Amino acid sequence: MKATHVKRAFKYRFYPTDAQAAELSRTFGCVRKVYNMALAARTEAWARQERVNYNQTSAMLTAWKKTEELAYLNEVSSVPLQQALRHLQVAFAHFFGKRAKYPRLKSRKRSRKSAEYTTSAFRYRDGQLTLAKMTEPLAIVWSRPLPEGAAPSTVTVSQDAAGRWFVSLLVEDPRVQPLPATDTAVGIDVGLDHLLTLSTGEKIANPRCERKDRARLAKAQRNLARKAKGDGANRAKARRTVAKIHARITDRRRDHLHKLTTRLVRENQTLVIEDLTVRNMVKNRSLARAISDAAWAEFRSMLEYKAAWYGREVIAVDRFFPSSKLCSACGTLQGKMPLGVRTWTCDCGTTHDRDVNAAKNLLAAGRAVSACGAGVRPQRRTPGGQSAMKQETHGATRGIPRL
Repeated sequence: MKATHVKRAFKYRFYPTDAQAAELSRTFGCVRKVYNMALAARTEAWARQERVNYNQTSAMLTAWKKTEELAYLNEVSSVPLQQALRHLQVAFAHFFGKRAKYPRLKSRKRSRKSAEYTTSAFRYRDGQLTLAKMTEPLAIVWSRPLPEGAAPSTVTVSQDAAGRWFVSLLVEDPRVQPLPATDTAVGIDVGLDHLLTLSTGEKIANPRCERKDRARLAKAQRNLARKAKGDGANRAKARRTVAKIHARITDRRRDHLHKLTTRLVRENQTLVIEDLTVRNMVKNRSLARAISDAAWAEFRSMLEYKAAWYGREVIAVDRFFPSSKLCSACGTLQGKMPLGVRTWTCDCGTTHDRDVNAAKNLLAAGRAVSACGAGVRPQRRTPGGQSAMKQETHGATRGIPRL
């Protein structure tokens, strides 16, 4: 039996020729058009209390291509158009499964420009990738090698708002194997002053990627705001300048998170985090910018999929667990503790760093979950009941220092 390996996407930058750029731009436009038309058809059917599936939209696509108005759809590869319909089917499956909102129309300016090719629509040979409808291979910058003998199953071409072109190759990677099991475990408390505080006492600084470029970004945004609205060249140039700064911020942040999560997964068998609702937390106007820059949700996502790759365990503790106010030495639950209090002393005489104490409590709670399989709920005390922890969890901003 053939061993199954983890499928990974390897993303590279490439520099298309003028002809390739024009072909890909046409493909992006056709993909967006087909997606929006299929979504409109399914929405109309939904209003009539009917359901339309992928096979029916595929038949619609065939009919659209035969019309004079949409004959241009025949000029691009048919595979990305079919893949757009499959993506729409997945979006509806998530909607009906109550895992996502109703699918939205793709915008020419705001939506991601991308096209997905399956094996019948590209040729990968001797380190060169040639897409359907093209005669020359893409000029890819191979910044890291693909796994030996890799055969891409899908290729996704995209262009970001900064005008950069990327190609992502999905391949099986035999190098991803479970790491040797260890008995190490760590509790991880996220914050803004320090991005992470570990139960070992280590504090990892917050790089504040957005703050470093805030002045440049503000200047570029002011320049964009002065340009007349429309599709003029000057406004497009100003928009690309803003997008390049955003891309620089995002790249630095993602690079830092990748290095950090890889290190944590390699060093620890069990990783315990707090189940935060970042979507609700960014509604706090005074902290939204800093929380978004910290990218806690992206950190968790990376941690979880890398743990799955390497045979590690990630445990999420209930967000209402009073990790900051619970003494990790004696278990006493403290009363009110304003966010400005960074150190405190328990009645048992132990002095705590607020964030380190929270990480230690998360680790203990995670071990309880791992051992008993029970959920971790808020600890109550008498008198006071839940009121003792209202300030701790109000606005879901526990552990966040004042800025």
